[in-house]
Amino acid sequence: MPRVTRGFKARRRRNRVLKLAKGYRGGRHKLYRTATEAVDRALVYAYRDRRTKKRDFRRLWITRINAGARMNDISYSRFIGGLKKAGVELDRKVLANMAILDPNAFSEVVKIAAEANA
Repeated sequence: MPRVTRGFKARRRRNRVLKLAKGYRGGRHKLYRTATEAVDRALVYAYRDRRTKKRDFRRLWITRINAGARMNDISYSRFIGGLKKAGVELDRKVLANMAILDPNAFSEVVKIAAEANA
């Protein structure tokens, strides 16, 4: 009597995992058991790092804004505090891009923040 292979549903489930493991090296892309482990771990990393990415970018923006602010003789905290007092609602992403791509406009924003602090 032939062995039972669990049919269509099981094959579909296995193929779904193997499709996610496409591009992995060695047995990880063709052997179901190792592919499952690799895919599970990859999905955990992907979930975790989608959150970490947000933190990393915010840190990068703050670093860039701080560098731009110090070129204009003001600290990051005084700069951000001044923007809040002045009611300027530019987010850190925009400020960081401005600090790199348009230093003249950034220095105008720094003046606004400095006046609000004074």
